[in-house]
Amino acid sequence: MVKAQDPTTSPWCAERAPATAPADGPPPRPMDIERPAAARLHDAFLGGSHNLGVDREFAERLAGDLPGIGELFQVDRGFLRRAVEHLLALGIRQFLDLGSGIPTIGHVHEVARRRTADLRVLYVDNEPLTVAHSSALLADEPHAAIIEADCRAPKSVLCSPAAEELLDLDRPLGLLMTSVLHFVPDADDPRGLTAEYRDALAPGSHLVLAHLADDVQPEVAAVLRREYAGTADPLHPRGTGWIEELFGDFEVLAPGAVPLADWRPDPEQVGLARRYRLMHGGVARKP
Repeated sequence: MVKAQDPTTSPWCAERAPATAPADGPPPRPMDIERPAAARLHDAFLGGSHNLGVDREFAERLAGDLPGIGELFQVDRGFLRRAVEHLLALGIRQFLDLGSGIPTIGHVHEVARRRTADLRVLYVDNEPLTVAHSSALLADEPHAAIIEADCRAPKSVLCSPAAEELLDLDRPLGLLMTSVLHFVPDADDPRGLTAEYRDALAPGSHLVLAHLADDVQPEVAAVLRREYAGTADPLHPRGTGWIEELFGDFEVLAPGAVPLADWRPDPEQVGLARRYRLMHGGVARKP
């Protein structure tokens, strides 16, 4: 693993998570192979192989209810790629990916290393099987690592040994919160959680955000909510206005908070009709 330039404990961690403090957040998530899980479902919809039969069965059933729904996941992954490429062009070289899922098929470190060898990526997920698969995939990747942690516990993420070794919170980084907050229920205060992560970032850092909206195609959002209710990761779609408030006082970069397919699309994708436009988000910079 490549160490950050300054591996000393950040002031944020020194103030909020001293070594004697207990870990914050929920208890560790148990292994569950009886129900579909969000990370494995994402992999299945992207055509990956790191998923189970129960996940593939769910994906097939959902595609029956919502023909072509795999497009939603492709659009999400395309946005992630374009956002990371944009941040690389702006000079960002370290990334923290919350609720990362399995880092395959065009994930952050793969996108970044096409452009630079100077990169560091820390993936975070709380699903044990996902982390086990990912750890094996990243075993020979010196610039990236994954930890088993819950994004609802910022101290356990930002002040983890892996974060202190790999990232430098005193320097700008790209915080990726794509397709993770719509799995956080209101009771866990996703708005306050996002604000806590924003506060921990150095000036010049960027927040990349993508969230499922329920006010664009409400009938589709209702089907997704109903189907995911039987999985290990129920969905919590929210309004576009609510989503945009998650950027706080950060400067939202052009073209603003939009359907993901409209965020700096590739030339060949401009004007392409999309059946599903529920994923909403953008990129914002901390002043």
